[in-house]
Amino acid sequence: MILSKANVGYTGNVLKVDGKEKMKKFLFSLGCYEGQEITLVSILGGNFIVNIKDSRYAIDEAMAKNIVLAE
Repeated sequence: MILSKANVGYTGNVLKVDGKEKMKKFLFSLGCYEGQEITLVSILGGNFIVNIKDSRYAIDEAMAKNIVLAE
């Protein structure tokens, strides 16, 4: 399942991050990498508010579509 299809409140582990290298590096800098736990806190104005390593970030839908979650 991809993050953009998850329901608000979903907590799971990142299986892999797809997309271009620049996007992968940015998400890695946020702590979003394989095996890391991620929680979808809310969706506001098309942005996905996620909790990674006790920090909250707003990512757009294009980034959310590139985060594959383990089911």
